[in-house]
Amino acid sequence: MKRKLILMLVCLLLLNAARAATVLEVGSTGTAVKEVQQKLIQWGYLTGSADGKYGAKTQAAVQAFQKKNGLSADGRVGPTTAAAMGVTLSGNSAAASSGGSVSASASIISADHRLLSKLVYAEARGESYKGQVAVAAVVLNRVASASFPNTISGVIYQSGAFSCVSNGSINNTPDATAIRAARDALNGWDPTGGCLYYYNPKATSDKWIRTRTVKTVIGNHRFAV
Repeated sequence: MKRKLILMLVCLLLLNAARAATVLEVGSTGTAVKEVQQKLIQWGYLTGSADGKYGAKTQAAVQAFQKKNGLSADGRVGPTTAAAMGVTLSGNSAAASSGGSVSASASIISADHRLLSKLVYAEARGESYKGQVAVAAVVLNRVASASFPNTISGVIYQSGAFSCVSNGSINNTPDATAIRAARDALNGWDPTGGCLYYYNPKATSDKWIRTRTVKTVIGNHRFAV
């Protein structure tokens, strides 16, 4: 009888843990939902405003995110999806990081993520959070362009592409902000609107880069096509 009672208690604890693990799904409401929606809007998966109500549109946006990232597309934000989003979920809340991004989580999720984080740290650690995401986005835009190598490592290590490679600062350890910025870019946020180049006019004498059409300025960097 005693063993049966202990077994029942263990099962109850496991059941409660399983319920706690699946945090956000259709019908969920609150700050955590709103913060996830803000992420999805920022990355282009969701349109409209973040209202904190997990409905069909939010579910579809989560599914689109999951498909792009090779996750099970169930439309729910459980631990695996939360980790891929860079969202720390606890009970029914999520913590917001600096720069308007959700979560203070800064874990490396892949070799590409690690390398992109190192590039961001080397090239833009003195810039705003948005400016750091923008630098990462330029790398990804090059990957998507037929004019550049089709991998993150190929783009970053292309001869003469980034000064941080030639001076060795690409080998520095990225901080949490650079890691989050790289992940936001990987998840779809592009503050540059598709730019392939960036430069700091105060730090370069390259005449060719100044011939490119500037689309936006973020901090010390001009982003161009």
